[in-house]
Amino acid sequence: MKQAQRFWDTIAVLFNEILHHPFNRELSQGTLSEEKFLFYLQQDALYLLDYGKALSLIAARSETPRRMCDFIRFASGIFTVEESMHGTFFAEYSIQAPSRVKSPACFAYTNFLLATASLRSYEEAIAAVLPCFWVYRELGLAIHARSVSGNPYQKWIDTYAGDEFGEATETAIEALEETITSATPTTQRRMEEAFVYSTRLEWLFWDSAYTMEPWKP
Repeated sequence: MKQAQRFWDTIAVLFNEILHHPFNRELSQGTLSEEKFLFYLQQDALYLLDYGKALSLIAARSETPRRMCDFIRFASGIFTVEESMHGTFFAEYSIQAPSRVKSPACFAYTNFLLATASLRSYEEAIAAVLPCFWVYRELGLAIHARSVSGNPYQKWIDTYAGDEFGEATETAIEALEETITSATPTTQRRMEEAFVYSTRLEWLFWDSAYTMEPWKP
């Protein structure tokens, strides 16, 4: 995983900013307001629908049965998370009709992923969708390690710190490593750019949830 690790090293500072963002710091302490968490959760539900589409597009463009099956499985898993975790929290907080309006950050992120998966190279598409796996796994593990007892958001934390999500992340990293190996230097540079852009958008997504970002005007 030497090449993939190089990508991760590129966004190390960005990840540190995500890890120590007030949203995630307060999430680990169990002090994050319900209002902000529900804003995040509803935006995440909208995000995951389009993320699942991006993963499906990559599956359709895959040239090996193995990778096709991997990305189909990823897309299917997205909707399992949507139904289980989100459904549990929505029921707990009596949310009958989740928001259908994307925040500016959610809109920007999902459109970047869909445009990249549709119009850019297969290699760039894989690089663009990987941060959602990798960042969430590392974030989930870090928050799980410092989460307080009785944290009201423990189910969310456990999901992303769990073995199942960790295994999916490793498979996605392997897919990136595989494509880097055969990519030209130009394509490798574009892959790294896509990886960085997605990580920046990850930070924006957390910040948007913490500020409950509205559209202006």
